[in-house]
Amino acid sequence: MRILAIDTALEACAAGVLDHASDRILAQESAAMARGHAEALMPLVARVMGKAGLSFSGLDRIAVTVGPGSFTGLRVGIAAARGIALASGKPAVGVSTLAALAAPHLGESSTVLAAIDARHGQVYLQVFGPGGRTLVAPKVLPAGDAVRAANGASVIVGSAAGMLEWPRGVPPPRREAQAAPDIAWVARLGAAADAAHALPKPLYLRRPDARPQDAARLPRR
Repeated sequence: MRILAIDTALEACAAGVLDHASDRILAQESAAMARGHAEALMPLVARVMGKAGLSFSGLDRIAVTVGPGSFTGLRVGIAAARGIALASGKPAVGVSTLAALAAPHLGESSTVLAAIDARHGQVYLQVFGPGGRTLVAPKVLPAGDAVRAANGASVIVGSAAGMLEWPRGVPPPRREAQAAPDIAWVARLGAAADAAHALPKPLYLRRPDARPQDAARLPRR
């Protein structure tokens, strides 16, 4: 199976092609960016596909991060993945950003807190137990509550790893600050996903900060 993985959920624009049979990345590229994903993504995907020596019809699946993350970034990546899937006749699957961050750190005995800075003192989080089992489902919490939810974690990974203050006298877990997931792990999770259930739909854990004011809305007819 050959998977094209796309990530525009956070502060990177990334794509990679994985040969799942050999677990080999055929090509990948990532550019750090907080905005501008819409302009950067498709030229980046074209370069990656060229380096991999594949056409879209040579793919078996497209995987894309579905959040939580930037509302605009998520829409860009998911729209691209759906478009490529439609044009190539291949399935598209969604991969949780939190799962992709946690995946490299999971083991038989580790408990991993994946934590993303959600701004305004809040954190998107999910806690994974041994073997990747979900202990705390994806949610958004104030930073202080996030620490309590992660009690017992051996690793914290993600952009919020440095903003969580552990209680005095309690040894903090190992921290791995990471602005965006490794695209290779997005591809691996996409290969393992059930295409019938891992739909490429955005995972929004809260409403966007920018919303139209009720008074400015035009009346519907």
